Order: sequence, then C-alpha cells, then structure tokens
Amino acid sequence: QVQLVESGGGSVQSGGSLRLSCVASGVTWRRNCMGWFRQVPGKEREGVASIDRRDDDTKYAESVKGRFTISQDNAKNTLYLQMNSLKPEDTAMYYCAAREFTCSDWTYIYWGQGTQVIVSS
Repeated sequence: QVQLVESGGGSVQSGGSLRLSCVASGVTWRRNCMGWFRQVPGKEREGVASIDRRDDDTKYAESVKGRFTISQDNAKNTLYLQMNSLKPEDTAMYYCAAREFTCSDWTYIYWGQGTQVIVSS
C-alpha cells in the first residue's frame, strides 16, 4: 500500500523560503513519477512540479519556474520541494502525489494528507 507523508509547511514572510518533504512507502513500481500539487479553498488543485524517478526529468508550472525546485533522495524514499522567493499567492495546502509510469500528465492516484504553506506580505 502506497503511503505519502508530507512535512515542512509553515508560515513565512514574502521573499522567504521553505522546503517541503514527502516520505514515500510502498512504492514498488519499476517506473514511477512523483509530484507536488497545491490547492486553495474554492479552487481546483494545481500541479506545481513533477519528477520522473528514473531519469530525474522535471516539470514545473509556469507560476513557480525559477523559484521552486523538486528533487528526490532515493536512498531515503523522500521527495522534496525547495521553495524560494515565496509570494503571498503561493499560500495553499501542498500535497505530495505518486503515480505509476512516466510524468506524462498531471493525473495521479496516490496522495498525501497535505501540509499548509502560508506566505504573508
């Protein structure tokens, strides 16, 4: 059974940084993709970044390019999202997600419980 547990959220001022972590267990697929999403109340969940766990190919939403970096530590089964130059509009609940095969789209099957990020101006 796949389990994803996020941590690292919190409150930060505009321009600050946070690093989110997601510990994955039960991921046994030979080829898989993991990603970070975010959601604010009343809006659809938005794909932020993804990483192909075999070749480290990454994708980013336009709104976070140049500010956020997704990475992984396979030895620790951990996914990271380094968020720099944070803006108030980055405020959201952030979710870790996993899917089998490649990062061909933003459709994921497994989700963590989320970690809240608040950026104040």
